[in-house]
Amino acid sequence: MAPSTTTAKEADYIVVGGGTAGLVVANRLSEDPSASVLVLEAGADLSADPRVSGPALFMTLFNTDADWAFRTVPQAGLRGRRIDEPQGRALGGSSAINGQAFVAPAAAGIDAWAALGSEGWGWEALRPYFRRCCTLTEPDEETRRHLGVDWLSEEDKGTDGPLKVYFPAVKENPVAKSWIEAFKGMGKITTGDPFSGKSVGAYSNLATVDPVEKVRSYSYSAYGAPAAQRNNVQLVTQATVQKIVFSRPNSSGDVRATGVQVSVAGGDVETFSAKKEVILAAGVFNTPKVLELSGVGQKDLLEKHGVPVVVDSPGVGENLQNHLHTAVSYEVADGVATVDALMRQEPEALAEAQRLYVEKREGPLTVGGIQSHAYMPLPDSARVPISEILDKNPPSTKDATFVAAVRSIVEREDESSCAWFIFPAQGNLHEETRNTVMPQNFLTFALAQCYPFSRGSSHISSADAGAAPAIDPRYFSHPADLELMARHLQELDKLRQRAELAAYLKPDGARNHPDSFLLADPEVARRYTLDTARSTYHCCGTAAMLPRDKGGVVDSRLVVYGTENLRVVDASVFPLIPRGNIQSTVYAVAERAADIIKKGV
Repeated sequence: MAPSTTTAKEADYIVVGGGTAGLVVANRLSEDPSASVLVLEAGADLSADPRVSGPALFMTLFNTDADWAFRTVPQAGLRGRRIDEPQGRALGGSSAINGQAFVAPAAAGIDAWAALGSEGWGWEALRPYFRRCCTLTEPDEETRRHLGVDWLSEEDKGTDGPLKVYFPAVKENPVAKSWIEAFKGMGKITTGDPFSGKSVGAYSNLATVDPVEKVRSYSYSAYGAPAAQRNNVQLVTQATVQKIVFSRPNSSGDVRATGVQVSVAGGDVETFSAKKEVILAAGVFNTPKVLELSGVGQKDLLEKHGVPVVVDSPGVGENLQNHLHTAVSYEVADGVATVDALMRQEPEALAEAQRLYVEKREGPLTVGGIQSHAYMPLPDSARVPISEILDKNPPSTKDATFVAAVRSIVEREDESSCAWFIFPAQGNLHEETRNTVMPQNFLTFALAQCYPFSRGSSHISSADAGAAPAIDPRYFSHPADLELMARHLQELDKLRQRAELAAYLKPDGARNHPDSFLLADPEVARRYTLDTARSTYHCCGTAAMLPRDKGGVVDSRLVVYGTENLRVVDASVFPLIPRGNIQSTVYAVAERAADIIKKGV
């Protein structure tokens, strides 16, 4: 919705960021008609934009006004490359521009939150909120057989949540059946419903897409738009928050957030007042940025940039985690359907896809990102090398607890260390040729690390609210990460030899890079991974929910240390990254956060 000249300058709750988490919180808090909620979103309402509503068009939103278009500083672990880190800049945030995969974290990963010091945030505490946020439409019998969906658990199925999720139809996913059959033949099919928290192996994942209209279901359509119909809610777009305003410290030394300074549509800076709380939901990069611009952060950093220190909080902007991915593209046999022609923007293919979508709500434009998935444990070939690397590189005192938590998960045979997936088109990730669109058609086998040992940071680069933060994930700063991904890549490459998938591929077909023919050599696999590794856009952790003396920024109530009433509710609070796409966990955390706030905890 457009900014209003009648916007109230005061509300019980001010939510900074109308993204994935922020709109969940706004919706749930405003269920109480006596509570007023004001949401400030820097982007626009793009709900009428077909690039948002159309599931397959999400990548056309990158590097547009819908994207903050963040980039990392040069990464020493990636040979000096800078990595793109998109983040949604619109109502709905990153849920408006993502690939719609709705996948589950592992119970072990969430239980690690509690073990690291996030009291009351174990798996069983969070599990009900994955159901609460969504409604799952079960597939018909034909689709159920095709996708191998015999693992659905009634206990973990959402039945009346705002978000719509479903499995894509058979004709839109012709390779899905062979993916499942290949992993069955390997003895690696899923061991249960992923949303039980206790499964590994291959399965067909859900997507946040309306099963009838075949349009994106996201935080704005599911939570924001319904909330905006209430008299006690205001959504203000094109609202850039400059900083949070605090009172003087109380007798305990804590400050109170009294409001925010914001510029709407490029106008003068105004102060909006919060009678109860300010809830920061600006995303993994903007949340620490707003905190630091407001004087909450590392004392030395704030003083360096001339920002008055309000709360010395060394953990702000630290603990940045992400999943890196790599992939290999294999040329398909003649007649195998892919979406390469759409990537090449061939007029006939585009016209036919558009016709199918408009007239029948069918075809490639109904499918977003990945639909075939596998959570894979550490390969046998990697167990000794990874153990040796970890033993030879003992963590610092600061990192010891974190590294121990990650190691305790990835070395288990019943937990995943990488997620494998497939995409029906080319994925040319190599630096020197990544913008080259090849004339052949491809299937791409990909993998993403589940629990990296490397952590980085995101901090302000100046006191100017318009300046981009300095993002340094320190990718591959821990040597175990490169070795782990390279070993998985070697195993992933063997999938092409499975009869179930080999039938789709040309035996001597083209690939995306010469090195991809030589991945049996561990050194080539490492080199290939270094050259191709890219972000999966799952950054989190920069305002971690941990004890303050362990680098925490918020407590288990999500209240920022040193404040009375400033909370953070977004992926910034994750102490440890979940194993797969983080969208479902962001929704679940936001749902639980709303309960905590409403109960006055």
